[in-house]
This record gives sequence, C-alpha cells and structure tokens, in this order.
Amino acid sequence: MKDAFASKCSILGEFWYEYREDEALKPFLKYNDVGLPLAWLIASGVASPLPMAEDYINETFAMFLDAMEVTETDVFNANSLNDLLAIIEQKKIERDIK
Repeated sequence: MKDAFASKCSILGEFWYEYREDEALKPFLKYNDVGLPLAWLIASGVASPLPMAEDYINETFAMFLDAMEVTETDVFNANSLNDLLAIIEQKKIERDIK
C-alpha cells in the first residue's frame, strides 16, 4: 500500500490526466489548476513535493472527496482512481438503499 500522500497524488494525477478536457468538470479543474497537475507531476516522479505542494494537494483532495460525497476515512484504502471510484459507487449504493 502506498503512503497516504502518494495515494492522493496518484488519484488526483490520474483524475487530472484522464478528465482534464472534460467540459462538465471545467469549474473544478480551473479552481484546482495548481493542485491537480502538481499531483500528476509528483505521482509521475517528475517533481518532488515541498510543503507548499502538499498543502495544495491536500486541499484539492479534500475538495475532490467533498464533491464525491465521501470522507478520507471512507477512501483510506484507495491507491488509485479506480479504487476510489469503486468505493464511491459502493457508498452511493449504500445511501440509495437507506
């Protein structure tokens, strides 16, 4: 399992790379125009995180989870975007059942 910060970078980096041209996501992408590509650069090994980078990425990740209606505790074991999306889907199913 990756450490929590590396997982955040991996998840956000994958999200940014896969969805950076998605028109429906433009407001989120524009607001997080530093955190998302920075996460991708760190996850790719192109850049090393400094404390300020961690602040940007942690804020972006918190906003991302809030938009997905899950908590960091909910996604603790997610190491990739696919892991996170599966957890989000499961949480949605659980909410719909209630």
